[in-house]
Amino acid sequence: MRTPLHKKQKKIVIFASGTGTNTENIIKYFQDSPSTRVVAVFSNRKAAGVLKKAHDLNVKALHFDRDSFYYSNDVLYVLKDINPDLIVLAGFLWVVPENIIQKFPDKIINIHPALLPRYGGKGMYGEKVHQAIIENREKESGITIHYVNEKYDEGKILFQTTVNVEPTDTPESLAQKIHSLEYSHFPKVIEELLEKEK
Repeated sequence: MRTPLHKKQKKIVIFASGTGTNTENIIKYFQDSPSTRVVAVFSNRKAAGVLKKAHDLNVKALHFDRDSFYYSNDVLYVLKDINPDLIVLAGFLWVVPENIIQKFPDKIINIHPALLPRYGGKGMYGEKVHQAIIENREKESGITIHYVNEKYDEGKILFQTTVNVEPTDTPESLAQKIHSLEYSHFPKVIEELLEKEK
């Protein structure tokens, strides 16, 4: 019987702009995985809580500014050195530049706190999405995980799941429901994607 060849560990890089609850959840999910790990967290905000969370979990934490992201190849070169199997946007608020998308085709995914194509696009993130859904008296909301292209929230959809919006819901209570969906499903979708690449 042939013994399986040892497969190299899959590498995930996460981009985030905020406190990093999703990032922390993903790092912890893969912490004991023999096949996959989060190797770096990038943030466009120097004071973002996500950088400290990554550092505390022994994951490389990197900050970059607008110039190095959009007007040079600095971030691209660091990514090329790492050579990740998947780039995950978890609450990252900048559109990804074309040079990075072209270098990593179908290897960048994002999570959006609504059911795209509705409630997506520039400026639609976090509480703003939940506020709009409540104001429009929607009966359901959810999360969308999709590939990233050059436009906000327009890449091919990989996964969606829904949650009921009750008449008593506020943007805050709806946000809690959406966070629960994110924590439950995002790491599993990442895992499934990487397993398909074997």
